Amino acid sequence: MLSYDNQIDVKQLNSLALAYMGDSVFEIYVRRHLLQSGKVRPHHLHREATKYVSAKAQCQILFQIMDAGILTSDEMAVVMRGRNAKSGTVPKNTDVQTYRYSTAFEALLGCLYLTQKHERLEELIRIALKSVDERKGGIQK
Repeated sequence: MLSYDNQIDVKQLNSLALAYMGDSVFEIYVRRHLLQSGKVRPHHLHREATKYVSAKAQCQILFQIMDAGILTSDEMAVVMRGRNAKSGTVPKNTDVQTYRYSTAFEALLGCLYLTQKHERLEELIRIALKSVDERKGGIQK
């Protein structure tokens, strides 16, 4: 990873900026996960990826993580900030509440990534991938 002189203060960063980062981080992990499963046809990869990165899937993942009670108070604060962020756009394929919780999930991942809490990030991503895989239609290992 490239090194930068100044650290980003995630507490001062807009929640949508955290979600922007978290979206791309999660996408990379999902793509690697799909390739590891042996799937290589681009159209199939894209279709499978949507099972993980859709707003509905991310909302369900976040609820499962929150229900498990494994988030720290700082992580829950990031989730609440992300949930309350106003994006100014209306989601096309989902309702506003689902969209807000998916944004909260992405903000959490973005925060963990930017604060270099990579072990925690990967712990939550492992839970997320397993959650989707166990639901009908996910990769069966």
